[in-house]
Amino acid sequence: MGVAFVRTIILYVVLIIAIRLMGKRQIGELAPSELVVAVLMSELAAVPMQDLGTPLLYGVIPIFTLMCLTLFMSAGMMKSLRFRSLMCGRPSVLMQNGTIIQSELRKNRVSSDELIEELRGQNITDLSTVQYAILETNGKLSAILYPEFQPSTKKDAGVNEQSKGLPIILINDGATLDENRRVVGVDQSWVEDSLRQHGIDNAKKVFLMIVDECHNVYCLPKEVGG
Repeated sequence: MGVAFVRTIILYVVLIIAIRLMGKRQIGELAPSELVVAVLMSELAAVPMQDLGTPLLYGVIPIFTLMCLTLFMSAGMMKSLRFRSLMCGRPSVLMQNGTIIQSELRKNRVSSDELIEELRGQNITDLSTVQYAILETNGKLSAILYPEFQPSTKKDAGVNEQSKGLPIILINDGATLDENRRVVGVDQSWVEDSLRQHGIDNAKKVFLMIVDECHNVYCLPKEVGG
């Protein structure tokens, strides 16, 4: 039992390291080749976990081999558009100028119901307002409305508003993050004054405190009994 426990921990750590080395993009957006690698890695890790007679290296070496292959292919796709097109395919225009391109739907095996469902998910119910609907290589649908139907911005209305910058967490579940405080450029006394303004006398009573670059404060106290 102890051996199985240790082997599982080792393989878990190896998988985490491999995925981290492959980069953040692979975690959030799986291209077809990356999906294959993810499935293969899980299968390779499962065998040494279940079969204690299988040497641990039989799982570790193939996992790192796949990781290196993925990194090599990613570098190739960055340098060659043709290679990227071969591995990931090309975006497909499913709608143009408010008209559904039926041949592209059939080619990508997308039904009209699925197309309309994806558009509804982007709060688009009138197909005539869609200038382009593009099926990206990662399977997501990008909808581009005609300019007159696009949401107006403050710039369009002639409103100039200063950016508040990136919000940064100063207190998380009662713990003050000193490194983040230094990034914002405030001292501990400023934090304590801000807490008092929100009726809080101790950082331990704060569930979340966020400050942006303009020193606007969002403070959420802990629930009673939390």
